[in-house]
Amino acid sequence: MTEDIWSFAVNLYARAGVDAACLELQEAGADVCLLLAGAWFGGRGLAYSEQRLERLGEVATDWQQGVVKPMRELRQQWRTQAQTDSHLSELREALKALELRAERLQLERLAKAGREWGEEGRGDLESWLRGCAGEAGKQRRDALEHLRIAAARAAT
Repeated sequence: MTEDIWSFAVNLYARAGVDAACLELQEAGADVCLLLAGAWFGGRGLAYSEQRLERLGEVATDWQQGVVKPMRELRQQWRTQAQTDSHLSELREALKALELRAERLQLERLAKAGREWGEEGRGDLESWLRGCAGEAGKQRRDALEHLRIAAARAAT
């Protein structure tokens, strides 16, 4: 797999049911960008390790909590009012685009964090996804399994 992480994420997210699975995992507390990065690393054949997951978690947490999540929360707060206020609707769409840009930058940061990792061992997509999902994966096993199957197909 030679495609960049953003192209991979967009292609994976567009597969049937992946958006719903990701949103379900997100509602349970998972970071979707971290999950998509885990799918990308696993699909590229990089061996999973707790140290690598920990490094990705360090990279993801501050950006997700300080940048992406506040934009998402504000956009969601505006949902109902934006249906009847065209100006707010316009701002909400602009915020949505900015949130998507922030997610793309988070994915790029995650890819950069793993740039030096060798492909020693056999990549384990399932371990990457379980690790990246954390507790949300235990709560939403069906959603995680759907994501795993779609990611395995996307990697081939």
